[in-house]
Amino acid sequence: MRMRTFAAVVTGALAVTALTVPAAQADGRYGDTTITKVTVNGGKNVVVGTSGVKKFTVVLTAKDNSGIKDADISLRGPAFGILTTSATTCKSNTCTAKFVVDPKVDLLYGNDRAGTWYVDAWVNAKDGDFIWTEKAKSFKLQRQSKLTANASPEPVKKGKTITVTGKLTRANWETFKYQGYSKQSVKLQFKKKGAKTYKNIKTVKSSSAGALKTTVKATVDGHWRYSFAGTSSTPAVTSAADYLDVK
Repeated sequence: MRMRTFAAVVTGALAVTALTVPAAQADGRYGDTTITKVTVNGGKNVVVGTSGVKKFTVVLTAKDNSGIKDADISLRGPAFGILTTSATTCKSNTCTAKFVVDPKVDLLYGNDRAGTWYVDAWVNAKDGDFIWTEKAKSFKLQRQSKLTANASPEPVKKGKTITVTGKLTRANWETFKYQGYSKQSVKLQFKKKGAKTYKNIKTVKSSSAGALKTTVKATVDGHWRYSFAGTSSTPAVTSAADYLDVK
């Protein structure tokens, strides 16, 4: 299992420099080593579903007048969530750490681990200089979301009322199923036939089971869909469009 206590992540590095860096110090450095850039998952949030593994990288760029020797990179999140890298390689001044997240191993019983995570990094230079920081970068680890939409009846006469239903769900890392995401604001959008962009029609609140339902007047042929802006724990998602023929 890749989950372990935070202390274990830096044990090796602290053993070498125990006389240099106080144990209670959250961040520390010796010499002129600096971290200049950290990118997680290509700049995108890390989204994990209910099955299968999610693979992503953390790319760290550092600077020292002697060059960069190696790095120890780990990830820390809510509810004591810790992820350690499966492999880290450094070339020139850039170090790349590979991570693998298995929801049934690393996130077991861990819905509360969704949210803001941080990159903790220890970088060693070739001349013995180093830098250590607990929050080199923040990112979001999120529960994958799904959204549906259906407009009916179809076809419909012009001016008649239609009902647009749907459901907003997200991954549950405790049951490994998708469950309704309740009390969320979701935009109902419409794109007229032949148009290039969608327009917001109204905002609909999801039910306790994640269900969406609203009514509107049908005036022209076009595409109906729902769009959810997302939260810190759940990514934005847009449903597939449902085309409605108006007679």
